[in-house]
Amino acid sequence: MTMVVAPEAEVPVLPYGFAKRFGVVITGNDDAAIHVGLRKGDDPRVLAEVRRLVGRPLAVEIVEAPSFDRLLSGNYALGGFTGGAIDSGDELGLLVDNIPSADDLLDTQDDAPIIRLINGLIAEAARQNVSDIHIEPYETALIVRMRADGQLTERHRLPANVAGMVVSRIKVMARLDIAERRLPQDGRIGLTLGGKSLDVRVSTLPSRAGERVVLRLLDKENAGIDLDALGMPAAIDRVFRNALAEPNGIVLVTGPTGSGKTTTLYAGLRLLNDGSRNILTVEDPVEYAVDGIGQTQVNPKVGLSFATGLRAILRQDPDTVMVGEIRDSETAEIAIQASLTGHLVLSSVHTNDAAGAITRLRDMGIEPFLLASTLRAVVAQRLVRRLCRDCAVPHPATAAEAALIGIAEAAIIWSAAGCPACSNSGYRGRLGVFEAIRITDEIRRLILDGGDESAIMAQAFAGAPALSGAARALVIAGVTTAEESVRVMRSGGDA
Repeated sequence: MTMVVAPEAEVPVLPYGFAKRFGVVITGNDDAAIHVGLRKGDDPRVLAEVRRLVGRPLAVEIVEAPSFDRLLSGNYALGGFTGGAIDSGDELGLLVDNIPSADDLLDTQDDAPIIRLINGLIAEAARQNVSDIHIEPYETALIVRMRADGQLTERHRLPANVAGMVVSRIKVMARLDIAERRLPQDGRIGLTLGGKSLDVRVSTLPSRAGERVVLRLLDKENAGIDLDALGMPAAIDRVFRNALAEPNGIVLVTGPTGSGKTTTLYAGLRLLNDGSRNILTVEDPVEYAVDGIGQTQVNPKVGLSFATGLRAILRQDPDTVMVGEIRDSETAEIAIQASLTGHLVLSSVHTNDAAGAITRLRDMGIEPFLLASTLRAVVAQRLVRRLCRDCAVPHPATAAEAALIGIAEAAIIWSAAGCPACSNSGYRGRLGVFEAIRITDEIRRLILDGGDESAIMAQAFAGAPALSGAARALVIAGVTTAEESVRVMRSGGDA
């Protein structure tokens, strides 16, 4: 058995399989001893082997099984070491460099290097909070790109002739048809990473040089996020909570793809999921499984669309209904009728801002009087990257920056520099930028009178910041950069 040493903290790390099997994990290091957690009930004789491996005295603490599991997850999943169903002690860079050719794999009938490579890619992605892994075959290479904090970057380049083996192995893991290469396929992989449950959504697409694969990583713990963790400003949080407290009506969350709408909707459902309500959803796809909520996934192949799913849900005696997205007039009409018959309906639409959601529903053919009587609140959001506090650099705003975001020239703002802590990106994590429209009597009158977006916005945001104002406040506070603020606003058409 070999032992890994984490260079940053100089703390030795036992192999994951050994730590999990024998119930022992190294938790720290000081001048006197190596600190070790031993799972309650496990054989203490394993400590002799650990002492032999580390070559230093041990300070042992007996920990209960749940605490041990958290330590195991933290040390191996969050600390950068892989385990569980993904149990690879190999350095990913070495795996990529030493991957054999497809001919080698066929000769040996050994796909272990490919398995270790895929496990290593997923482990690296989970460690770095990557949301998507793109595996893209070209004539000259198999390129692996990853999306972290909304930005897609190339991470690895492999020989082109291993593309078929990599894709086939992923399809086997996702229980897809490996013989079908002409049609797109969708599947899922359930994994455990150091005791941390991970759902991987798999999508394949035929292309000129082979099948492209996108892996969407879904951390099951995110389904448990509550409203307090979203970081909404107090005024917007109050609008959203008050709307969720209504017995009926429609609550909308809007924004472009990847802006966190689903997370916000799940946070709202979590608030309502107290056991006293029948909560049902229809989604495409079901991203997180939540106990206590009935979740249905649309399936166009058998005719189960949002509209048909919503009709069926309304026969299940629901109190609260979530529709993943209102895409067409049929779904919008059923959602309106559901709210009129005493149900609270949560949903999302793809518009640039909160006022745009109102006009979008009008454009779908919803009568203004129905919209005015059923709509309770609209929340619009974006995600901006948060500056890395270890390397952010203050500087006076240039004339161009001041003009872009509407601040005084020479005001102190911060820019991204890049350091090892943030993988030289200058950013670590993302946070939400929100605006909300509470449907007051004045807004209802504007909707009834056919008021346009500008009139609704002027009324709704007379005393509160819109998205652009909220983004500007984050720049002034040193939370994000002017470039990031402008990028996000422009991506939604709100520059």
